[in-house]
Amino acid sequence: MLLADGLTLSEVSRLTCVSRSTLREWRARPEAARRPADCPRCTGLDPDGPAYAALLGYYLGDGCISAAPRYFALRVSCDARLPGIIQDITRQIQAVRPGARVFHVRAPGVIVVQSHWKHWPCLFPQHGPGRKHQRPIVLEDWQREIVEEHPGDLLRGLFHSDGCRVENWATRTVAGQKKRYDYGRWMFVNSSDDIIDLCTATLDAVGIRWRRPRVNCIAVSRADDVRRLDALIGGKR
Repeated sequence: MLLADGLTLSEVSRLTCVSRSTLREWRARPEAARRPADCPRCTGLDPDGPAYAALLGYYLGDGCISAAPRYFALRVSCDARLPGIIQDITRQIQAVRPGARVFHVRAPGVIVVQSHWKHWPCLFPQHGPGRKHQRPIVLEDWQREIVEEHPGDLLRGLFHSDGCRVENWATRTVAGQKKRYDYGRWMFVNSSDDIIDLCTATLDAVGIRWRRPRVNCIAVSRADDVRRLDALIGGKR
């Protein structure tokens, strides 16, 4: 135990992100430190599958985890014009961690959905220093199993954070006359090759065709595939 090794309460608190008052209680009553944590990973369980898969997608898209003195803050930045996505992220956080307090922090044009917990790195081991595209993003086996069981939820998180649905049009000459054709397209843009590969592998798993028009961009453009993705993840609103 760190305290037994001679470290002070303050030093152990900084290393473990556990408050000094909690450490003091554990030192006075060792049985308190052995109570089960509310973190599913620390208790050998998996979190709620569909909610976790969606929240993983949101985190890999527009999310981050920041260290504070006594906890970690999970933050997902959202377009303030899309209240449905803000509500969706809030629901997924509360499903992954029942009873969690979720804050909506406002900035110009943005609402950051934020929740504090010392166990967020347990659930998102991809957390680390620097930007996500500057470090490897590799799922652990238990995460991969959840994604394989709930691919649509992961895709919803990815496309509703770092993706968009656009309406394109083109003209074609038919019988000497120009006709306009309108069609929808889903785009996913991310600078991490690992996250791009995760997105494309998940699209492959559900049988949705895609192409890569740019190194950091995935496009789903064929009408039947767009309709299938619409049905799988819903619209951004």
